[in-house]
Amino acid sequence: MSERKPWYRHFGQRFTPRPTSPQNLEDLEQLQQIQITLGAESQLDTPYLVLVVGSCIIATLGLLANSAAVIIGAMIVAPLMMPIRGLAFGALIGDLTLFRRAFLSLAVGAGVAILLSCGLGLVAGLSTFGSEILARSTPNLLDLGIAIAAGAICGYASVEPKVSATLPGTAIAVALMPPVCVVGLGLSQGNWVLSWGAFLLFLTNFLGIALACMVAFLLAGYAHWTKARGVLAVATLLTSGLVVPLGISFVELTRQNRLETNLRKALLSGTITFQRVELIRTQTNWQMHPPETRLTVRAQEPITPRQVKLLEAFLERRMGQKFTLVFNVNPIQEVRADDTDNP
Repeated sequence: MSERKPWYRHFGQRFTPRPTSPQNLEDLEQLQQIQITLGAESQLDTPYLVLVVGSCIIATLGLLANSAAVIIGAMIVAPLMMPIRGLAFGALIGDLTLFRRAFLSLAVGAGVAILLSCGLGLVAGLSTFGSEILARSTPNLLDLGIAIAAGAICGYASVEPKVSATLPGTAIAVALMPPVCVVGLGLSQGNWVLSWGAFLLFLTNFLGIALACMVAFLLAGYAHWTKARGVLAVATLLTSGLVVPLGISFVELTRQNRLETNLRKALLSGTITFQRVELIRTQTNWQMHPPETRLTVRAQEPITPRQVKLLEAFLERRMGQKFTLVFNVNPIQEVRADDTDNP
């Protein structure tokens, strides 16, 4: 008696079952079932648009209020991950109907979110944005890694019902709706740099999820390597194209963190004046030679040029390059109701 292959070895060889093979009939039924499920998830219908509009409003207001908790709530409601999964499956097995349906849903959902968030941004009329918005304008390689990991779980959850309960957590981890809303908020102020950075983050999440879903479907046996390698090659090539800009951002993030660490160490262990200085934030222009770092601090006493020069020398020794430091000093003043002027 010949040994029977497990179900996942049959997938990808031929989707047309042999009449004498009940196992192949079962395989085909499973394939058709996942196509139906993903097709329904990728449908551009009223429930999908309601979720897009609702999650966009929640995310945009949370971003404007600089509230991480509200933004997390929007991530759970946002439905954008579902059409990405359908798009990946349709491209992998050559189902053009599923691919087009999922792509249309994703494009319309993202477009509606951008327009709606832009309108809310114009109504709010804030002159400056908080940290939650700015944090989504500088994606790096870490974001791509998160997207790939989340996409793998998302793809596996579609073929393993026991894992489907993890989808809300996956949606929180990869965050598709907030970057789209930041694109709209940037457009509302004409801030093209902010909008481009947020769009790059969305593109990173999209390609990372799609590629990882394809690999998960392939490993689960829903496609054959010889048929799927062309699509996988294109997806890998597109995703690899993001490595350069994301890598540059990652290097800048690493250098910025190292610089801030050395600055805080110098301020804590420096002169008595620096020990009384509270560092609020730093901003470095790496395009200048040498790089210029602006430090916003609170201080009770004036900071002298000599102290700045000594701090620049300290950073040059620790970082291996010269920096130009510019201090923006906010004086500290305590005022109480019971303070009176004595004549």
